[in-house]
Amino acid sequence: MASLQGISYKVVKGGPMLETSAALVTTSTGVAQDVFGKPGKRQVTLLSAQQWLAACEALDTELPWTTRRANLLIDGISFSEKDLGKVIHVGALQLEITGETDPCKKMEMAYAGLEAALRPDWRGGVTCRVLNDAEISIGDSVQLAD
Repeated sequence: MASLQGISYKVVKGGPMLETSAALVTTSTGVAQDVFGKPGKRQVTLLSAQQWLAACEALDTELPWTTRRANLLIDGISFSEKDLGKVIHVGALQLEITGETDPCKKMEMAYAGLEAALRPDWRGGVTCRVLNDAEISIGDSVQLAD
């Protein structure tokens, strides 16, 4: 069964990713306190633990998942183009998958080669719109629905 393995947010643009064990996620703020959580298609970003591991293996290194600067780390689901428009349930939270989180130059600045390692197979994760307000915690079950 898939589960939530990490929650992070940033309070200032370009600032460090702060990890937490629980968070309120809302339709107006995304992950509470995240500077980019305003309503829209990129309100919350999700990263697959398996796809992150594949990117690290391509670089022959281990990097903390927060290097990717995603909000939620999901174990047990790999994302792809076929997931566009689907709803992912994280505990009581519902998120609509709106697109791929395109790797950017920040990834290259974080680690040489990381931007390219994230490009194949949606390894960089997905962007989501928040559909309801809910409290989430590490360990919550995760399900991908059509």
